[in-house]
Amino acid sequence: MENIKQNKMSVQPVCGLIWKMGLPMIISMILQAVYNIVDTAFVINMGEDGVAGNLALTFAFPVQLLIIAIGVGTGVGINALLSKSLGGGDVKKADKTVGNGIFLGIVIYIAFLLFGLFGAKPFIAMQAGGDQKVTQMGAQYLTICCCFSFGAIGFTIYERFLQSTGKTLYSTVSQISGAAANIILDYVFIYPLKMGIAGAAWATVIGQVLSLLVAMLFHYISNKELHNGVKNILPSGKIIFEIYHIGLSAALMQGMLSVMMLGVNLILGTAKNAALLQGGFGIYYKIMQFALFACFGLSNTIISALSYNYGMKDGQRARQCIKWGILNTLIVAAVICVIFECFSEQLAGLFGMASGNDGREITDVVTEAIRIACIGYIFMGFSVAVQGVLQALGYALYPLLISVLRLAVLVFPVVWLFTLTENAVNTVWWAFPIAEFLTAIISVPILLKAARKIDEI
Repeated sequence: MENIKQNKMSVQPVCGLIWKMGLPMIISMILQAVYNIVDTAFVINMGEDGVAGNLALTFAFPVQLLIIAIGVGTGVGINALLSKSLGGGDVKKADKTVGNGIFLGIVIYIAFLLFGLFGAKPFIAMQAGGDQKVTQMGAQYLTICCCFSFGAIGFTIYERFLQSTGKTLYSTVSQISGAAANIILDYVFIYPLKMGIAGAAWATVIGQVLSLLVAMLFHYISNKELHNGVKNILPSGKIIFEIYHIGLSAALMQGMLSVMMLGVNLILGTAKNAALLQGGFGIYYKIMQFALFACFGLSNTIISALSYNYGMKDGQRARQCIKWGILNTLIVAAVICVIFECFSEQLAGLFGMASGNDGREITDVVTEAIRIACIGYIFMGFSVAVQGVLQALGYALYPLLISVLRLAVLVFPVVWLFTLTENAVNTVWWAFPIAEFLTAIISVPILLKAARKIDEI
């Protein structure tokens, strides 16, 4: 128990602990968004195929989000179970959790490998509306990303091994390594080597594999409190159930991002200027990932710190984890909101070099989208932080309910209504802050009810 008592999650002041653990997680999560936004920036600026390439990436993005969702959801379950096991002194269970996490990562990869081989082209064609060029480009990109998705999936697993023991800096270094490689290879593959959209895909998967390898190295060298063994990889129904008792909800929550992206794409496809709206939405949504993933970074910090102290039955520190976790998430969301409002045109300008007037039109649409939609980021930050609290306390349905509300139930009808207006390219973006505000209001009583669980410790 001596090692457990000395763990920083049980002794450091909570506010400082949230920032110390949270900043590396924020950076790590934001860097996940870098892969897709860098691909988009390079592809849309690659010449006459840029606009079609942006649409292809937009239509492929829901599956990429789903890969992240299932990996991160599984990782959240691993994170919560590992942190709670270590906090409670059950090292044997923690070791078994690590092994079963690796097993689940292998199973998830096989599923996406099969989708990449047989489902990528039909999925793109469903959204492309008969545009063969976009279908071909999107299928090529998505097939590569799925067939070599073991890097993305494996990294989300090993990242949680590091985060669960408080070594968030190592997970950030791993993520930075892959993101930097992706940026360099995007340029090399797309421009000097003229590999087109396939080059963007190869740059992405190579960067993800590099992140995985670095994370594995850090885990096996530094996580001395965890013991690795082949026997622990043998599946345990009890451990897998406990992982997905929390992780399934998290995977479904993250998966709602994919559902939202696909649903809005299909709705916008029925509007006037459908291609412009879809292309603009695809770019905006990837830019928005910076804000969302930053909030997820602090939400994951809440899960680690709150799970650990809840496992130790330290009610006072658990309540402080909730308080400072939510406040710090609101601060981060507010700062990003201000930055996006001030630099919306510059952010959109990264994607404004596409051929002809299409590039200028897309820049204008994305600028307007950023200015309007970022109003909802503070409400989004609150809802995401509440989800982290609920997951750490063992709730599965409440966090999922919040995701379904903010990403589907309160979004799709409003987006559809705005597409019926004459000025849809400027008004449709109001659907997102409206949905975030309403979801935050609904989240308040859920949080108050769940927090009472700590009084039972």
